[in-house]
Amino acid sequence: MNREETIKLLKDQPDKIWDFLVIGGGATGLGVALDSTLRGFSTLLLEQSDFTKGTSSRSTKLVHGGVRYLAQGDIGLVLEALRERGRLLKNAPHVTCNQSFIIPTYSLWKTFFYAVGLKLYDLLAGNLSLGKSVVISKEKVIKSLSNIIPKKLTNGILYHDGQFDDARLGINLAESISASGGFLANYIQVKSFLKSPSGFWEIQATDIETNIEYSIKSKSLINATGVFVDDILNMDKKESEPIVKASQGTHIVIDNSFLPGIDALMIPETSDGRVLFAIPWHGKVLVGTTDTAVEKTELEPLPLEKEVDFILDNLEGYLIQSPKKKDVLSVFTGLRPLAKPSKNTKASKEISRRHKLIVSETGLITITGGKWTTYRQMAEETVDKAIEVSKLKPSTCKTVNYRIHGYIKNTDNSSLSIYGSDANNIFKLINSNPVFGEKLHINYRFTKGEVIWFVRNEMARTVEDVLARRFRILFYDAQAAIDMSEQVAEIMQFELEKDNDWKNNQLLQFNNLSKGYLLK
Repeated sequence: MNREETIKLLKDQPDKIWDFLVIGGGATGLGVALDSTLRGFSTLLLEQSDFTKGTSSRSTKLVHGGVRYLAQGDIGLVLEALRERGRLLKNAPHVTCNQSFIIPTYSLWKTFFYAVGLKLYDLLAGNLSLGKSVVISKEKVIKSLSNIIPKKLTNGILYHDGQFDDARLGINLAESISASGGFLANYIQVKSFLKSPSGFWEIQATDIETNIEYSIKSKSLINATGVFVDDILNMDKKESEPIVKASQGTHIVIDNSFLPGIDALMIPETSDGRVLFAIPWHGKVLVGTTDTAVEKTELEPLPLEKEVDFILDNLEGYLIQSPKKKDVLSVFTGLRPLAKPSKNTKASKEISRRHKLIVSETGLITITGGKWTTYRQMAEETVDKAIEVSKLKPSTCKTVNYRIHGYIKNTDNSSLSIYGSDANNIFKLINSNPVFGEKLHINYRFTKGEVIWFVRNEMARTVEDVLARRFRILFYDAQAAIDMSEQVAEIMQFELEKDNDWKNNQLLQFNNLSKGYLLK
């Protein structure tokens, strides 16, 4: 991953005609770019911020079929997601895992109801199952979830789903694109485009860091910008009918003393009819999510007080020692790009989680909706459609069994295991200089050498890139991230050859941003 290499190519070869230009560096855009690259097409991906900056780094960290979609009767969606869940866990075992979940039940009828539903879930997974669901005793529930309220508890259901680190997987996909011959760059924003008489797309893009503009040509143009797809559609045709209805999902992160052990808690019926998860993640417990319809789409959405209250209130009914606002280590919010329904509704939980693939009159291809679990399937369908629309040479999809960058079958429990096959090279870098092995925070394993690795090999350009999406610390201990920010800024200043004004501006921006992750 070399941003300078991509910039140099744009400068030196302004007349190059790409087969694919993908707008958007989230899960969907990265998936499309990897698919097209592996099929042998020349591919360029441009992201206006950092890879997975928006929705794709703010998920509930689940690779799942969707138990509640099963309850809604959407068998097709569950089947597709379970198939893709199995593929992702096989293709990226270093950044995914099999996570056990327990649903506490408070009546024999509920035990029977959930047991039957989860047996169907197992059946639909087929040979890609992660483990059979079983009814467990009240005693077993209390032993596994020691903080659970025992009163009126009858049984529990234990089942399995996938878990992952979303932003780390995004970086691995970006690395896979680069390693396979594709090109990509963050902090380059597409400003406008049009279809030329010759049939090619002519795209104008600006480097956010330098304000230098580039003219780029491509045979096909993919709009994979998540909640911002309507902005791109408006560039294609003014006042286009919106196709996305944004829904806001908020998560809180608390200390693992509230949910000790290895099992996750699934609350099947919240006060608004959804489900709530409390999941072990990076040594903490992640709890979420909410589902609130919003009108405004932005890169850095803020949690609503009522969302935090909703999560805490629903936890209180299940945990003996339940967290209060003072116990929240970090809170983060993401916007889901839900396919807008034909009828007007403000209840986002009623809007389809299925993805939507649209071809405009000009040939612009827009892919939106869906979820991380099905990103690969969405990418395959998008590239197939682009080949058809742009009359490219047919080529079959190669991603079904493709081993994503970092792939390593058996990971250890070392501090660098999250990096998969990159761990050895990072270890060598850290050991090349005693300073590189110094920790950035007394309570966490992070080292100065890892920051250097991110800048040199993972296109980290800002302090936020490192602390939010490479280390993930902003998402699970916001105050620790703030404490680390000055050291990170100093390392990046040296590596990127920036001046003190750059460093001070970075610290100012990060400190302002991080306030949104702390409860007042």
